[in-house]
Amino acid sequence: MNAQNKVVLITGANSGVGLELTKNLLSQGMEVISLIRSEFPNDHPIIIHALKKKQLRIYKADLADFSSLRNVLGQIKKREAKIDLLFNNAGVCFAEYKYSKQGREIHFEVNTLIPYIITLELKELLLQGQDKTIINTSSNSLLFLKQFDLNTVIDPKLIPFKKIIGPYGNSKLALSLWTNGIAPKLLIEGIKIRSVCPGPNRTKLTKGKRIPSYLIPIRNLIFSPPSKGASRLYDAAFDFNSETTGIFINKGKETVIKFSEYEGTILNRLHDIYKNEFLV
Repeated sequence: MNAQNKVVLITGANSGVGLELTKNLLSQGMEVISLIRSEFPNDHPIIIHALKKKQLRIYKADLADFSSLRNVLGQIKKREAKIDLLFNNAGVCFAEYKYSKQGREIHFEVNTLIPYIITLELKELLLQGQDKTIINTSSNSLLFLKQFDLNTVIDPKLIPFKKIIGPYGNSKLALSLWTNGIAPKLLIEGIKIRSVCPGPNRTKLTKGKRIPSYLIPIRNLIFSPPSKGASRLYDAAFDFNSETTGIFINKGKETVIKFSEYEGTILNRLHDIYKNEFLV
């Protein structure tokens, strides 16, 4: 692998698993395009050095705001020549229902819909790259879901909120389902796409009231450092069979997920939103 010539885009690159992945790739000489909402921490020498060299490039946007996202994706397409690998890593996990500026439940908006939009918008840059690989950060919480209803994922209405296996788990299930569903179409153009669970990590997404109360006292004992999650994303991109596409990877292994019959329904709904709201 010639890391020196690789250009990687990472959403959510400035904290948690995304930050550890960014540092790893920079240390190997890769260029990283970061799509983030806030600043990088200022206490990592490799980040400071990479910013000075323009090995690390920052694009800022609120991913839950179509106007902000539309603007920043336009900047990326104008300024960047190629993307070898795309990590749709940014995600949200809250302790209650929240809604985006577009009016949809924000777990669906950020965890399911936005990676789809970014994938379509940056496809031409991926086609200019060598690896042509997309890694979507998912969660093995999807394995514990017993039912799925896309309409309630988008707008839960009066459904009681559940941590991890509620809107978060459902949004990640929808993400992995559309990942599997879109894979054959992308492969025609040479693009591979996989979703992967980074495992439970000690990040802000798993802090305090965001997780079930019984996990809070033991979180630091059973959750891994974010570097472990970053290594799982890295392995899914570089060490897994590079030609494998349309799969969910959990603990380093291809894992079958339920509700595959909804892949087409999810893709149709996502594309309708993309076409009728984002592209206006």
